Amino acid sequence: MAASVGTTPGGTTPAGMTPAGTTPESEKDTEFQEREKILCPDFLSVAQITEMLAEDVDGVQQKLEKLLNFRNLQTCLKEASLLDYYVSGFLWARGMDFSIIQYSKFMTLLDMLLHNLRTLHMSLEDSIKWLREVMAEIGPSHSQKNEEWNIFDVKQANAVVDYLKISLFQHYKLYEFLFFSAREEIVIGTEARITCYISTQHIV
Repeated sequence: MAASVGTTPGGTTPAGMTPAGTTPESEKDTEFQEREKILCPDFLSVAQITEMLAEDVDGVQQKLEKLLNFRNLQTCLKEASLLDYYVSGFLWARGMDFSIIQYSKFMTLLDMLLHNLRTLHMSLEDSIKWLREVMAEIGPSHSQKNEEWNIFDVKQANAVVDYLKISLFQHYKLYEFLFFSAREEIVIGTEARITCYISTQHIV
């Protein structure tokens, strides 16, 4: 934590000194609380995560389907794709044996990346930059003095980034298409791919 320089009747508070009325312990608590606010509000509550950890794949899918209020999975490519995004992410995290707080931050990270794309029209380059900034806060850093503040260790942080590369960034154009294309275009595009596939089967 960078030492602050505050004004005092006698001049300035030298770097490293604790302001009156506070203790080093209270300063650490305050900084830890600030770090906990990163990626808030949580996409999933502790109770929801705990419930889903006890479910099989179908159970996780059903709970996320209800949470996301998806009602047209059989006919809506967008809903089906987004549900797969969240379910796959949760199952991947389960394979990583994350703690509850790690589950919470990881799932919120997944949601925020889509939120940035959907509402801010964030480009792929900007999304990667945003992820780098977030991981600098919740992952390991040489500048951090307290390892217990790290939500992810080095191995976990690298695994998270690698997962996002293959689950989101490699398919970024697809998600842009899902969010910003008219429903008719999505249906036509799907039908075109099916027609193309049937045609190739006849050729063979």
